[in-house]
Amino acid sequence: QVQLVESGGGLVQAGGSLRLSCAASGSIFSIRSMGWYRQAPGKQRELVADISSGGSTNYADSVKGRFIISRDNAMYLQMNSLKPEDTAVYYCNAVAGWHTYWGQGTQVTVSS
Repeated sequence: QVQLVESGGGLVQAGGSLRLSCAASGSIFSIRSMGWYRQAPGKQRELVADISSGGSTNYADSVKGRFIISRDNAMYLQMNSLKPEDTAVYYCNAVAGWHTYWGQGTQVTVSS
């Protein structure tokens, strides 16, 4: 079992920055990859960025050049040049063994 807890969401003006954190606990040795997903009202949950255990990263086209994912004992998402369309609940995700785990989500709101 892996438990994930996100933090760092909030309200920010367009053009601003936020840094999300995801703390993992439990069987963290079994985690293969981690990622950030987001879900805006009325929309499906979508991948924002992910990072493998080896450090390889992947980004959605909409956030390339603005967001940076990183990982040490926790996982982070540095979000720069935020836009109103980035407003969503952001979820931390981890793949461990044959299981996928999710955090409870943290709200990010970008005002215009």
